[in-house]
Amino acid sequence: MNRRYDKEKYLNLVEKIRTAIPDISLTTDIIVGFPGETEEDFLETVDVVKKVRYDSAFTFIYSKRTGTPAAVMENQVSEGVVKDRFNRLLETVQSIGREMSARDTGKVMEVLVEEQNSQDKHLMTGRLSNNLLVHFEGDTSLIGQLCQVRLDECRGFYYMGTKVG
Repeated sequence: MNRRYDKEKYLNLVEKIRTAIPDISLTTDIIVGFPGETEEDFLETVDVVKKVRYDSAFTFIYSKRTGTPAAVMENQVSEGVVKDRFNRLLETVQSIGREMSARDTGKVMEVLVEEQNSQDKHLMTGRLSNNLLVHFEGDTSLIGQLCQVRLDECRGFYYMGTKVG
């Protein structure tokens, strides 16, 4: 896929970033099943995911596009192999993502209030600086404001919280 860096350089960069900004939220995009991808290549990708511990990852199955260089490459990966790899990767990404998301449970953090929750009008929805959603009781006068919210319960990829102050 024409990368100009290798795994070691990438992991070193992640280490430098995390040292400089310990609370940083890291995300990535991953394509599974690019032509020529071997099981070893795939396992290297999973190893990077485990070492970096992304907060989230957008995972995609490679799809052949007519007219692209990859569409005519040899060693196209079979659909069954791609789906198996994708499911294994997704399981790893989601497990780590849940752990990473839950790391701030119990803390009071700043939330940018974006909107009234569409499913429960008593709740407002906002985002933490790492882009995680937070739902908490409030009213529409809070939209556009920064509020202090205690993160009471992590529910996978969002929090239920309580406005403080």
